[in-house]
Amino acid sequence: MAAPIEDYAIVGDMQTAALVSRSGSIDWLCFPRFDSGACFAALLGDNDNGHWTIRPRGGSRRAARRRYRGDTLVLETEWELPEGAVRVIDFMPPRNQAPDIVRIVEGISGRVPMRSCLRLRFDYGAVIPWVRKIDQQTAAVAGPDAVWLRSDVPTYGRDFATYADFDVRANDRVRFVLTWHPSHLPPPTPVDADEELAETEALWKEWSGQSTYDGPWREPVQRSLLTLKALTYEPTGGIVAAATTSLPEDLGGSRNWDYRYCWLRDATMTLSALIRSGYDEEAAAWRQWLLRAVAGSPADLQIMYGVAGERRLLEYYLPWLSGYENSRPVRVGNKAVDQLQLDVYGEVVDALALARQAGLDPHEESWPLQAVLISHLSEHWHERDEGIWEVRGPRRPFTHSKVMAWVAMDRAVRAVEEYGLRGPVGKWRAVRDEIHREVCAKGYDADRNTFTQSFGSRDVDAALLLIPQVGFLPPDDPRVVGTIEAVQRELTRDGLVMRYPTDEGGEPGTDGMPGTEGTFLACTFWLADDLAMIGRMREARDLFCRLLDLRNDVGLLAEEYDPRHRRMAGNFPQAYSHIALINSALHLDGNTPVRCDPNHTRPPE
Repeated sequence: MAAPIEDYAIVGDMQTAALVSRSGSIDWLCFPRFDSGACFAALLGDNDNGHWTIRPRGGSRRAARRRYRGDTLVLETEWELPEGAVRVIDFMPPRNQAPDIVRIVEGISGRVPMRSCLRLRFDYGAVIPWVRKIDQQTAAVAGPDAVWLRSDVPTYGRDFATYADFDVRANDRVRFVLTWHPSHLPPPTPVDADEELAETEALWKEWSGQSTYDGPWREPVQRSLLTLKALTYEPTGGIVAAATTSLPEDLGGSRNWDYRYCWLRDATMTLSALIRSGYDEEAAAWRQWLLRAVAGSPADLQIMYGVAGERRLLEYYLPWLSGYENSRPVRVGNKAVDQLQLDVYGEVVDALALARQAGLDPHEESWPLQAVLISHLSEHWHERDEGIWEVRGPRRPFTHSKVMAWVAMDRAVRAVEEYGLRGPVGKWRAVRDEIHREVCAKGYDADRNTFTQSFGSRDVDAALLLIPQVGFLPPDDPRVVGTIEAVQRELTRDGLVMRYPTDEGGEPGTDGMPGTEGTFLACTFWLADDLAMIGRMREARDLFCRLLDLRNDVGLLAEEYDPRHRRMAGNFPQAYSHIALINSALHLDGNTPVRCDPNHTRPPE
């Protein structure tokens, strides 16, 4: 059985990532890309679906403590036992010829018996490879995949797994290197584990040193930036929403989605977090990915793309996997790619406006592309869509979608008026004003003093918290204040924010899905931002500190938090949650004295 979501840490090489549990088991790893088939899929099934565990033999399964080495993605996990203490160092070196994962066992004191169990299962746990020894290495091959294991200690095969039993004393070092390559090619040159450790640590420290944030929450902000970098597909600059698929929003339920793709929804907030933290190079790479992905007919704009801009993300099920804590189905791909979400036009135009405002080097194709998108939107903004939350029910006139259409038109008008770019500004201004009037007339419930999820609906939606943040109305507008209070009143659970009402009685809810879900962490950060904007700074800070306390012991956040079970839920680690953390810290920084420990994390149990 997989560990609780909060028990995992991430290591990666900026092309893929592995999840390592507190028990020393790598339960999730896709080679060679984030969206490739997993060779370790125990996270979504059991140990027979693939894992790699290194821990004391016969001792405590859970580590005494773990940490990242400073501002890096090098993970250290330590056990303290009656017979001694031992440390396992996990990392993935920046990729050269092929992806590697390196595990180094260090003796701290005494003499500790250890075991490594490597159970490779390609294609998401479905395929047992052919394993053999070649030149003191273990080679595993199945179809297009080949993996090589090199170690300082002898290995042996049993029960379709590769084991190593060994003892470590103080100052001993036992190294393991696992390398993937296409099976039709010769194996790559082996890497030196110790050299790669030094180079990997130096690389992450150098990257972290570029941060310009020096506020009261430096540690959580920097860990969030590192996580965002870890979720970046370096060859293209695309940033995946999470490293995983099908971690449930409702434990035991069917709200399980594949998040190993790049969402346009994240565009503006991602750029803001990177630019304001001093990472202009990463911001420029994300902008370039964005421009390549959305190029083409404006009618074909998608809500998400693959890490290289792929458009076809066919969704299918993996029936041989039981799902995380029996949460089925396990999905690969995401059919929401075929949805209409008008808000993404606003996200794209707003992100590129932010890049322009920040002074990123202009791209000669950027404005002509935006002008085409804006012209298309000006004729189609009134259409119904599936909205930001990708509901799988009927299309509606979602208020947030209309607000973001207004954002697109507003940024277009300002681009002409303030930057001298060319376009039919009179027409765009008229459309902008028309959208504004319609949202205020049809998306607002005057009796309850709140904007609503869709025109004519009585439901509240957390996406409405973005109304003052995108400039649709000023924060002190009574309708904005009323909406914030309605979200607090109708969508909070234990002080945290749900995205929208869901049906808890087993029937499909307003989003077309049965069951409920946890509270959405990014939305809760938005609430903290809004509270600060309307002058309720103490409340905003308290909520922000509460969110920091929900991070796991190495500073990571999932998509959601389930107050019923007091556990993380949804895919992990979630870029949207960490982006929201960064932007909230920048928003709140310096307004009032800090009232919580900015470096606080939950201590190990």
